Amino acid sequence: MLNSVLRVLEAGSGRGAVSGAPARWPVLRRLAALVLASTMVAVPAYADTAGTVTQLAGVLTAHKLDGTTRILSMQSNVDSGDLLSTGANSYARLKFTDGGDMTLRPNTQMKIDDYRFNQEKPQEDNAFFRLVKGGLRAVTGLVGHRNGLQNYQLATPTATIGIRGTDWGALYCENDCGGYKDNAGKTPQNGLYVDVTNGKIVVTNTGGSQEFSPGQFGFIGGVTTPPIILPPNEGVPISTDKGLNKPPESVLGNQTNQKDFQCTIDG
Repeated sequence: MLNSVLRVLEAGSGRGAVSGAPARWPVLRRLAALVLASTMVAVPAYADTAGTVTQLAGVLTAHKLDGTTRILSMQSNVDSGDLLSTGANSYARLKFTDGGDMTLRPNTQMKIDDYRFNQEKPQEDNAFFRLVKGGLRAVTGLVGHRNGLQNYQLATPTATIGIRGTDWGALYCENDCGGYKDNAGKTPQNGLYVDVTNGKIVVTNTGGSQEFSPGQFGFIGGVTTPPIILPPNEGVPISTDKGLNKPPESVLGNQTNQKDFQCTIDG
């Protein structure tokens, strides 16, 4: 391609072939490179839509792959690659394209690392999320039902959670869970807490692996600390929360003051 451009430029100069003009070769090569560069158009990469905000109480933002930050509203799309953040006292419920449902609790950051769903090609399904801070409750959709644990996972600072056909919850505490209580009314210590309502999850880190079934609570203190099953009174209710932790998730049922809007903040 570069040689073709060089020949055109040389012919246009009326001074013979490129091979007969060694002195002008460096100049022509630089000019040809500029011509080629000017014809190249950058094609932006667009993330796949993963789901929609179906309920919102408070503030939800999305830091996008293009570097912008958007304040989301009900019916806003969320995309693969988004880093989602809820504000204080804020809840957001997301509906994914595979039918799955996820509720982000207050002061939560969750990234949609890689989400792919094709109704006709289950072998291509992926649902990889990352909990940076805070807590969430999720009900898996088709990706979590028709594929193995390796296709639907939540990474956290202390462990990776493999999910299948499950209603489950997770809360990561790092000196920021003063507003939460376990089932005995005590403030949780730092670490990752999980609970399961239906189905099963498998929590794995360098310390080991543990399966959790309906009604069970778990705790993972660190990356090298094996996951353990907690006695029910020491568990922190997330998917099983009936209003112990404030504000309760039931605030999502009141949407009377919710306005639909979305704005983009360049950053």
